[in-house]
Amino acid sequence: MAKASASLGTFTPETLLNAYKQMVLIRRFEEKAGQLYGMGLIGGFCHLYIGQEAVVVGLQAAMQKQDTVITSYRDHGHMLACDMDPRGVMAELTGREGGYSRGKGGSMHMFSREKNFFGGHGIVAAQVPIGAGMALAHQYKGDNGVCMTYFGDGAANQGQVYEAFNMAALWKLPVIFVIEDNQYGMGTSTTRASANADFYKRGEPYGIPGQVVDGMDLFAVKEAGDWATIHARSGKGPVILHIKTYRYRGHSMSDPGKYRSKEEVENMRQNFDPIERVRQFILDHKVASEDALKVIDKEIKDVMAETVEFAQTSPEPDPSELYTDILIENV
Repeated sequence: MAKASASLGTFTPETLLNAYKQMVLIRRFEEKAGQLYGMGLIGGFCHLYIGQEAVVVGLQAAMQKQDTVITSYRDHGHMLACDMDPRGVMAELTGREGGYSRGKGGSMHMFSREKNFFGGHGIVAAQVPIGAGMALAHQYKGDNGVCMTYFGDGAANQGQVYEAFNMAALWKLPVIFVIEDNQYGMGTSTTRASANADFYKRGEPYGIPGQVVDGMDLFAVKEAGDWATIHARSGKGPVILHIKTYRYRGHSMSDPGKYRSKEEVENMRQNFDPIERVRQFILDHKVASEDALKVIDKEIKDVMAETVEFAQTSPEPDPSELYTDILIENV
């Protein structure tokens, strides 16, 4: 097992344990979502975040209350890191009234204005210019906020990404472009789809600084997040974080992932798992005992039992909901 950082960095014992708890929650949530999908209780598409937990938890730890988040369709982990209620997230996946979009959005379309989470977008890279627009709103309102805009390595080759880069650099928008490079698009390795896979350099023509980050190391992600938020918040404009991570499961639940070897996946699980690296750090540095971590694991297990129960018992939306949230009329 590759070791994580040698020190707490900008974490405190309390915030590190909270980060560990969030990572475990995301892992258990996604495992359960995969099970429910297999049982036919979740319809449509479902993209799991298993293996990438350190990315969103590390960056969220660097953010402030007024900051906003927008991401792609692999979004459940981002919602949970934003402190959205797992019951509401799972209920949305199962198409229930108690979901964040009242059972009408599903996996790809969940929002929470209360938690400053703005999706969840099914069109590849469509969220990137929206993220730049949200950063413009922060700048216009003068609220000292930044927009954390996530997208994948596949989306990094889309044209609208570079239009957003240009505008963000031109107006010095407080946006952090986070490229979650999990090494594979939809069945295609990054090296086969990108002529140059050094995504952190993609902003150089616009004068946007970039940094490559070990996305399997929570401490490295938090350090990069601290640097990026300070830069964007100080009026210096956008930043690109190229975070190298890995997804253990297929692109979506319908993807068997046969384009990579079992040995490759097993090597990542055994030697680079982000949760196990944090767990080992906690034990090695006596941040908490084995018994204390078992208590956390038990708490997460109980939360997930309640989450699944809520998602399965919450009523389905009334048919009248087909006609709501379609049009807003100016009064």
